[in-house]
Amino acid sequence: MKHHPERHQIRLEHVLTALGNPMRMTVVRVLADGNEHTCGSILKGVSKSTLTHHWRVLRDSGVIWQKPSGRENLLSLRRADLNTRFPGLLDSFLTATKEDELTGSTIKQYSPDA
Repeated sequence: MKHHPERHQIRLEHVLTALGNPMRMTVVRVLADGNEHTCGSILKGVSKSTLTHHWRVLRDSGVIWQKPSGRENLLSLRRADLNTRFPGLLDSFLTATKEDELTGSTIKQYSPDA
């Protein structure tokens, strides 16, 4: 897809901006399982236009892959690219979103399994 930056083009400031939103934090936590997920299965209670905005921010920053599959888009985390560009960042982020009580309570409201 045309909006996915190449690995060497992923910029830290764009990744941090993308990760700094509770809805997008939830998306990254869901995608951290290593599977592809359909767009509609990740966040609960969010309008389609809002989802589209968040997918664009995550995709354009280099955090996720988005690929068409029939009438849906499949999303997956660009773990290898992020780990190569910024070693330890993704793991630190995921640990913090699981272990930090304040952050966890903020993003829990969007989690599909909450």
